[in-house]
Amino acid sequence: MSKNLVIVESPAKARTLSGILGSNYVLKASLGHVRDLPKSQLGVDVENGFTPTYVIPKTKSKVVKELKDAAKEATTVYLATDPDREGEAISWHLLNAIKANNKVPYRRVVFHEITEEAVKEAFQHPRDIDEQLVNAQQARRILDRLVGYKISPLLWKKVKRGLSAGRVQSVTVRIIVDREREIEKFVPVEYWSIEAEFSKMDPQAKKFRASLVGLANEKKLEIHRKEEADTVQAELQSARYSVLKVLVKKVTRQPAAPFITSTLQQEAWRHFHFTAQRTMAIAQQLYEGLTVGEEGSVGLITYMRTDSTHVARSAVVETREYIGKKYGPDYVPPHARTFTRVVKGAQEAHEAIRPTKTSREPSAIKEFLNREQFQLYDLIWKRMVASQMAAAIYDSTTVDIEAKGHVSAKDYIFRTSSSVNRFPGFTALYIEEKDQADDEKTAVLPPLEKGDPLKLHQLTPEQHFTQPPPRFTEATLIKILEQNGIGRPSTYAPIISTIQDREYVTKAGGYFKPTDLGVTVNDIMSQYFPNIVDIDFTARMEDELDEIATKNRDWVGVIKEFYKPFEKTLASATETMEKVKLPEELVEEKCPKCEKQLAVKSGRFGKFLACTGYPECKFTKSYQVKTGVKCPECGAAELVQRVSKKKRTFYGCSNYPNCTFATNFKPINQPCPKCGGLMTLSRGKWGRCVKCGQREKLAETKE
Repeated sequence: MSKNLVIVESPAKARTLSGILGSNYVLKASLGHVRDLPKSQLGVDVENGFTPTYVIPKTKSKVVKELKDAAKEATTVYLATDPDREGEAISWHLLNAIKANNKVPYRRVVFHEITEEAVKEAFQHPRDIDEQLVNAQQARRILDRLVGYKISPLLWKKVKRGLSAGRVQSVTVRIIVDREREIEKFVPVEYWSIEAEFSKMDPQAKKFRASLVGLANEKKLEIHRKEEADTVQAELQSARYSVLKVLVKKVTRQPAAPFITSTLQQEAWRHFHFTAQRTMAIAQQLYEGLTVGEEGSVGLITYMRTDSTHVARSAVVETREYIGKKYGPDYVPPHARTFTRVVKGAQEAHEAIRPTKTSREPSAIKEFLNREQFQLYDLIWKRMVASQMAAAIYDSTTVDIEAKGHVSAKDYIFRTSSSVNRFPGFTALYIEEKDQADDEKTAVLPPLEKGDPLKLHQLTPEQHFTQPPPRFTEATLIKILEQNGIGRPSTYAPIISTIQDREYVTKAGGYFKPTDLGVTVNDIMSQYFPNIVDIDFTARMEDELDEIATKNRDWVGVIKEFYKPFEKTLASATETMEKVKLPEELVEEKCPKCEKQLAVKSGRFGKFLACTGYPECKFTKSYQVKTGVKCPECGAAELVQRVSKKKRTFYGCSNYPNCTFATNFKPINQPCPKCGGLMTLSRGKWGRCVKCGQREKLAETKE
């Protein structure tokens, strides 16, 4: 008896759908794309309408054969790949790869969550493949191929073999390089602040602190040297203090919208230090389905590649009902919340990232999830529920204090404020990580009224220096990419992974820093291919790709408009570009043979050290990144950074194989306060002992 064939990307998604669709459907996984442009050649005929040549990779030939055979036996073939442009393109490639000369109908089904209701609704309303979505994705792929395969050989010839250039990745590297140059050029400026400790005249009165903010005549006060600070401090010591103004107002604080791809990646970094790539991998597992007790395999969240904050009405109703039962009617706002978020070029999935069932509390399914799955699900669930809760209400008090001196022109103003939570609202469940520090700073002030005389207890002048702009973290880099319209939700994680894999940037202490190689390649791209690394140009290119999907714009025309000037730029660069010598990365160690300095080199198997006297001296040795931490097992050798066969970083004893100690976490050069064992960087600002498991908050580092 013939059955319907449903093709999805992954076995996990197939298992979850199988439990919903029943025995009349056969589920098969394509394991991602089944066709692509060839690796060994350009694969795009630029002379004939930029016609692409697609091939089935050898690694996918067996999968394609199995799908073809299954399609021959099917009544209908349903293409149920992900609900975005890339998913549409995968379905189109599947159709072209497996459709034989049979009359079996092929239909496209789209759903944004893997639940019984959503899946059955999708199968009741199948459609044809959306050619415009496919063309938009196809144009993006061809543009990226043209940039990569045309510029990369030039970089090989003029810089060194193995380099590559990417259309969106190159802009991202430029953003990081530009920030590094801002930091290098930054000249710190000295300035001073003065804090004071006051109380009312009553000896039992509570003390509070306030900051000097200016002169009473509203002139700006700037203190740039110690001598100036000393003068102001002397004047303040003899001043008379009283309350000038008290402003009390009610402040309401609204919850954040449910997650979209970029905000999920940012918040997962802030909370758990998950990379964007790790966040998306875990979210994929939650979306495709996990086995949850008697429920079996269920999709726990909606589709995770989205830039829309819209939430289905049924989900809003369920969430509001849950809040009323769990927290009481005061926590349910009079009207359901709706969120509008303007994301440049938002054209992906049509719902925010949320739990598929609000009633499925994280604590109820914790035993069925691994640690990371639970952490991310808990974060998504709390963000969604909090988004429909009542606002938090605060009593905000701001007090201005007048310091009257002997000369009225030198009267000063101090200011202090406090915020008292009168109703927690959504904060009873969830606070954004970036806001927690602000909440912790608020201190309750004693009752104060205008005219109250005050007693000065202490003045605390403090020297400061202006700080350079900070380097980007994963969270702030994704935010800047989104703000500038560079890339789309599905591309943030690959962009960040690619620029690290190519060793154009490195991450230290959670912050991105360009390598010498990255700076060199960026400067070449900026000089010879300014449009490719121009933020506005890249954003306009993204808009044009969006117009192919939304406004039926001709995809060939978009590529042609880009390629004509690009071809001229490429020809000019080929003729004028000079050979560039990369700066050598020298190490302190000397060559044991000729006493010349050693330098870091790259080869087929990664980095190694070689003598700078090459070719006269051909000494080489393995490259090790030292940690400065002694091995806790042998006590003699140092722990060094290593890379596994799967290209994952770990830390092991430099005396290997005599000592086999290894850890996946970065060693910290401070002993465990409990047992004296090795502390490793566990998460964010926390360390964990490998011996006793003790967790300890680490001191702030300048990095």
